[in-house]
Amino acid sequence: MIYYVLTPEEMRDADAAAGARIGREALMRNAGRAVAERVRKRVPPDGGRIVAFAGPGDNGGDAFATFAALESEYERIIYADPAPKTSPARKAAESAASAAGVRVEKLPENADESAAALRGADLAVDALFGTGSRLPLGDRYRAPAKALDARSLPVLAIDVPTGVDAATGAVDDAAVRATLTVTLGALKPGLLLMPAREHAGNSIYCEEIGITEEELAARARTFCALDGAELKRLIPRRAMESDKRRAGAPLVIAGSRQFPGAAVLCALGAARAGAGYVTVVTPSSTAHALRMHLIEQVVVEIDGAAPAQELIEEILDVSRRSSALAIGPGLALEERMGEVVRGVIAGTELPIVADASALFHLSKHLEELRGKRVVLTPHAGEFARLSGKGTIVTGERVSRLREFVARTGVTTLLKGLDTLVYAGAKMYINTTGTNALATAGTGDVLTGVIGTLLSQGLSPFDAACIGAYWHGLAGKHAARIRPRGVIARDVIDALAASDLSSRA
Repeated sequence: MIYYVLTPEEMRDADAAAGARIGREALMRNAGRAVAERVRKRVPPDGGRIVAFAGPGDNGGDAFATFAALESEYERIIYADPAPKTSPARKAAESAASAAGVRVEKLPENADESAAALRGADLAVDALFGTGSRLPLGDRYRAPAKALDARSLPVLAIDVPTGVDAATGAVDDAAVRATLTVTLGALKPGLLLMPAREHAGNSIYCEEIGITEEELAARARTFCALDGAELKRLIPRRAMESDKRRAGAPLVIAGSRQFPGAAVLCALGAARAGAGYVTVVTPSSTAHALRMHLIEQVVVEIDGAAPAQELIEEILDVSRRSSALAIGPGLALEERMGEVVRGVIAGTELPIVADASALFHLSKHLEELRGKRVVLTPHAGEFARLSGKGTIVTGERVSRLREFVARTGVTTLLKGLDTLVYAGAKMYINTTGTNALATAGTGDVLTGVIGTLLSQGLSPFDAACIGAYWHGLAGKHAARIRPRGVIARDVIDALAASDLSSRA
């Protein structure tokens, strides 16, 4: 995983290691230069007015370092709270800003003063607290923080928007709403988790400030994420001598008279993800509809009225020529189908991705999954049933997922704008979430993608992480082509078209 995602504590350890090596003043100076470069890209140096609200700590010091690094063509004003104990690094940044002609004023104390300070600004910089935010936000800083609102003017947050918990993604009701966030050294989980993700803006830039990869890698990391370059490296490639089955042969068990489309979308998602031979097992009542849409894929029909054990044996026989199972999209919810789902899973050693109706049938039988190579892919509502602990409330996604996986031992992908994948070690946070995927059938496509990745030899955790990232990239690509009205088939088409080197 290329992106380093460090909690505030982990980040402080890495920062301290780098500071001991090159000095904290150098780190702050590097941070200022990195943020200044983002400012220049946002506001050309032709007399633009840049205003910063700086808090009493080193996040405020980063604002001084930023303004010291900007050209004098900018009108640069820092509204700062005096620091009771100023670090040497901040003192150096303040001196550099003073020498560069930066104007320093007292931080506003109320809403009117805050609005007046920002009036006419081409860009506002939030440097009140960063990772040092403690919720709830203190009364002294609520008015300035509320005034920094991307709905009123462009706002750049340094490291983490003020009022955002950098570890959990929780937000204060006065939290800054940024246009973009420039985070320093490594990503922080709070930037990627909802609801804070909406406060970080449309773009999050992670800038190198002198902390080496070795210093980042040495931390005991709780979270991880992918980027496009790592996706391109990890995604399975066909060997020159591959035949169609060795290229990936997932078996999709899906569809019903009511939901034939779910099976179609899952099968096509598997094919576009690179499978060489996709087989779909579906009830006879559904088979004709599937054959109308699936030309390259093999459709095997089963007698929906046959005894459950007979169906289990028939499906297991078909599965012997496959290399992974994708089970659940559009299947019936009747108990006999539940017996089939559980019987097939119990009788196979193939890796499995289970979604939709399969999750319903497994919710009271999770013990049957222990020790198997399984990925579960619930959305929040399905997870409430699976976990047996009800609806997830804001801020509980990480802790609830950890508890569930610890109890069941099953790799789980919890869907959402901030999709999470956990198998018991590091928790993966997906960075390519998009509301373009909020349309019927896209979950079925994801199941097909993960099924193919499993069939190509990836572990459940890697298949789930790569599948989520790729699926999100495809959703974003589809939305660029069709800004309104993206449907699941657009996402399928975009799987092959999306640029795997793109960053989230």
